[in-house]
Amino acid sequence: MKPTVFAAAAFILATTSAIAADAVSDVPAAPVAIDNSSFSWSGFNAGIQVGYGWNKNDILGIAPVGTVNANFDDGLIGGFAGYNYQFSNNWVAGVEGDFEGNLGGGKLTVLAPDFYEYGFDWQGSVRAKVGYAVDRALVYGTAGWAIGRGYLTVPGAGTQKENFYGFTVGAGVDYAFTDMIFGRVEYRYTNFGDQNFDYDAGPLLNSDIDQHGVRLGLGVKF
Repeated sequence: MKPTVFAAAAFILATTSAIAADAVSDVPAAPVAIDNSSFSWSGFNAGIQVGYGWNKNDILGIAPVGTVNANFDDGLIGGFAGYNYQFSNNWVAGVEGDFEGNLGGGKLTVLAPDFYEYGFDWQGSVRAKVGYAVDRALVYGTAGWAIGRGYLTVPGAGTQKENFYGFTVGAGVDYAFTDMIFGRVEYRYTNFGDQNFDYDAGPLLNSDIDQHGVRLGLGVKF
């Protein structure tokens, strides 16, 4: 009788050990984590921007004072479009253009009650961009060609408008809130050069303008 009991106990113990071993071997492997955080700045983009410009304007030829400092500030509102390519080492290169309307100008009283009016109607640029991406943040520098349409009203001689041509250089940060939508903060210095205003019934005036501008933008990446 005892050998039979011992044999049954041994059989049960062996069976239990085998089942336990099978259970251990059948434990599913831990799932492999998939990294979905990768983001690329490559592609076309477009957006809107608003900003503010501080303009230094030197006007030469105003009688009887000669050269005057006629600084003016203005709001900026417009849009931008461009293309970026992100390399495997996270460097980004691209090209971008923008166009903005100017909301502001200045007045200068030389001999009361007459005054000169001056400012920009619009401005734009075409620029190269180089930056470095840290996942969804892109820190970049930018530089290129700039244009602006300036106006100058002279008492008794009317208003003239001239195109100013120069260069712009600056830096900014883009941040992607989603795979398509990104925000922007940017600073740029723009030297618009100088331009002559030649009036038939008045003086020849020369205006030299440069600008410090800050911008906030909201864009879409395609």
